[in-house]
Amino acid sequence: MPPKQTVVLDARAMERTVKRMADEIVELNAGTERLVLVGIQRRGVQLADRLVRAIADAEGVEVPRGALDITLYRDDLQTVGPRPVVGPTSLPANIDGARVVIVDDVLYTGRTVRAALDELADFGRPARIALAVLVDRGGRELPIHADVVGKKLDVPAGERVDVLVSELDGKDAVVLVPEGDAA
Repeated sequence: MPPKQTVVLDARAMERTVKRMADEIVELNAGTERLVLVGIQRRGVQLADRLVRAIADAEGVEVPRGALDITLYRDDLQTVGPRPVVGPTSLPANIDGARVVIVDDVLYTGRTVRAALDELADFGRPARIALAVLVDRGGRELPIHADVVGKKLDVPAGERVDVLVSELDGKDAVVLVPEGDAA
């Protein structure tokens, strides 16, 4: 890893953080009944998978998991280009009355979560929607907060947070990277 990157969570710390978040999600929802985790494409989906496994290990219950691709719900869609790449959205058959937890890797401006809420509304009316994020880096542009946070960071101007997951990146880590650098 280049020296200008700062590792915030290594693989072991990330695993411990996900387990703690899974416990907090169960506690927040008073159990697992009617609980559904929905990851935001891309890394939110992998994190939701890990949370589902951690809940299954702790509670002995397989919580349904879905995925949202918010591309077409973005408020900056016109800047994405003429042919945005849209991934799959898949939800359990019926989310009406469910307790849905939206899962994402990094909470920053809040615009991704707003888009996820808009898309979720097209699929039904959950009893409650909560937000779980691995990293809250501050800098909100919308009045959105996370109910479950793995790690809160104060990110200096000119840096970004990259979440790496082994399924996509070959390793697990959370790193601070100078803007413009690739992880």
